[in-house]
Amino acid sequence: MSAPATPSLGPEATLRHVLEVFPGAQRTLFRHYHIGGCSSCGFQPEETLAQLCARNGNLDVAEVLARLQTSHEQDARTWMSAAGLAGMLKIQPKPRLVDIRSREEWEAVRLEGAVLLTQTTMQEILGRWPREALLVVYDHQGRQALDAAAYFAGQGFQQVRCLAGGIDAWAREVDGSMKRYRLAE
Repeated sequence: MSAPATPSLGPEATLRHVLEVFPGAQRTLFRHYHIGGCSSCGFQPEETLAQLCARNGNLDVAEVLARLQTSHEQDARTWMSAAGLAGMLKIQPKPRLVDIRSREEWEAVRLEGAVLLTQTTMQEILGRWPREALLVVYDHQGRQALDAAAYFAGQGFQQVRCLAGGIDAWAREVDGSMKRYRLAE
């Protein structure tokens, strides 16, 4: 698989646009620069990357963009397609599936064999699950799964993947009989 094409972003890109191009940008900015984790270091969607860098110790915009690109490429390697997951579920050992959606979403529809992430489940995963087993995290449409995957990787899990497009992609691409839903915004 080739590396994703480098998006063209510059100093005048708004943070809204940066987050559209690099969905994991907020996590990257916080991890590497402690930007965006609290109200004192947060940012506004219409703030430009140059403005953000200027008010955070005059960070080099090109360096920040390079770090965002590298993190984005790492995130891209974490995604697993619905078809890829369907294939993995046919072999042994099967991947462990972790659903990070709400209980209501879980009760409406879920992947067979998945566990709903709750405080109790989290304790079970961290305390008893093998760190070398394939762990696939999914949500509704693939928007929050990367954050959860990053957490599990940080806890020593060696093979953490995310279902690209979430359970919605699974329903579209693998199991057409699965009920789809839309969340109110």
